[in-house]
Amino acid sequence: MLKEKVQYQLNIKGISSSEYIEIKNPYSGEVVGFVALADENAIKAAIKIAHETFKSSMSKMPAHKRSQILTKVSQALLEQQEEFASIIAQEGGKPIKDARIEVTRAASTFAIAANETLHLDGEQIAMDRHAGNETRLAMVLREPLGVIAAITPFNFPLNLVAHKLAPAFATGNTVVLKPASQTPLSSFKLKEVLIEAGLPEGALNIVPCPGSKSSALVSDPRLAMLTFTGSPSVGWRLRKEIASGTRIILELGGNAGLIVHNDADLEKAAQAACRGGYVNAGQTCISVQRVYVQESVYDNFLQKFTQLVKQLKTGDPLNDSVEVGPMIDKTSLEKTMLWINEATKTGAKLIVGGKQLEHNILEPAILVDTKDDMLVVCQEVFAPLVSVMKYKTIDEAIEAMNNSRYGLQAGVFTQNLEIAFKAARNIDAGGVMVNDASTFRADHMPYGGRKESGIGLEGVKYAMHEMTQPKFICVNLPSS
Repeated sequence: MLKEKVQYQLNIKGISSSEYIEIKNPYSGEVVGFVALADENAIKAAIKIAHETFKSSMSKMPAHKRSQILTKVSQALLEQQEEFASIIAQEGGKPIKDARIEVTRAASTFAIAANETLHLDGEQIAMDRHAGNETRLAMVLREPLGVIAAITPFNFPLNLVAHKLAPAFATGNTVVLKPASQTPLSSFKLKEVLIEAGLPEGALNIVPCPGSKSSALVSDPRLAMLTFTGSPSVGWRLRKEIASGTRIILELGGNAGLIVHNDADLEKAAQAACRGGYVNAGQTCISVQRVYVQESVYDNFLQKFTQLVKQLKTGDPLNDSVEVGPMIDKTSLEKTMLWINEATKTGAKLIVGGKQLEHNILEPAILVDTKDDMLVVCQEVFAPLVSVMKYKTIDEAIEAMNNSRYGLQAGVFTQNLEIAFKAARNIDAGGVMVNDASTFRADHMPYGGRKESGIGLEGVKYAMHEMTQPKFICVNLPSS
């Protein structure tokens, strides 16, 4: 538990704020902290400071020093794991055991960035492949962009922030961060760790503000890049508002599917669907939402899956035995209940859970007999709710998987290599996990979606490439 209600100032030079927001525990409703709000003047000041810091120090900082800072951050996160996990559990409602995993992943993200910093190489280009260029020596360097605006969601308030900050600092950029309004405490605590590790003051400026204020941040012409993780509706709107010349990475939503073929290991498939569909109360953009099961093994799979889901324990996220905590707020819970009711009125059957419990908890739910046009299938649910459907042939399953406006990640369970590669090559998604849930993500792997799921890549090395720009240098040497 947090020993006392924490209170964070903006810490932007020349700017103060008298307006604070309360940060409440989604489970208990208790106020766990206060954070000062940034207005447009504060946002402009933060960008100015970040721009000046980029020119004066971050862009000139050698790789070995940037690597040392990131290594210290990684070590500090592991040393302070329990404190960070408690903050995550209380501000976001994530079960404490999953919050601990998030802290270790964030530590890994910074450690990976520390290593990649030392390997951010350009290339030499042989100019003498064409006659007349024998005396020319050419190279491509990779240089930092400048000020990066980062906007992050509530569901991974530490590690998704780490996926913005670690590659940005690894490449010598500065950041203005807008964390989710529901979960900013982790970001402020992380900033303390970064400054203690040696990050220059002004390299990271945090500007908590309502989403309506985001335009003041993203439209500033001094920004070199916007990196956003959140809902598709907001992400695509922000893309229209950024200034000319500002690069963009959008990591948006999904309604991830899982194929379970007739030769699959049904025990492992059911376990993966259970973990992948209900971890963090289903509030994950790669959460298993749609499960397509070959009709000959449908009943067997559904029985195994149902038993596992019924065993999931809901309750206080600070309880070590709890697996499914609260949804982030009452509005999200009520929206999900509305979608469930609409689905059951039009033919779907609720066979497990679906009850609205106390403390913003939705009992883990399974729907069957759902159709492609139901909101619970075609939209992003972002809740502890999974729809299970039948298919006959693998082609039919692939077609159903692709019948979506999203394309972030997917999963396929089969022991047939030919089926595995057919599905993996034909599913239109940024990543396909074979014999694993769509929810699998390692912090060094490329991560990004297709269609309305976004543009650009995360995953430390890949984000570092996005956050740098090439410079070609050609020297015409004297003839020897």
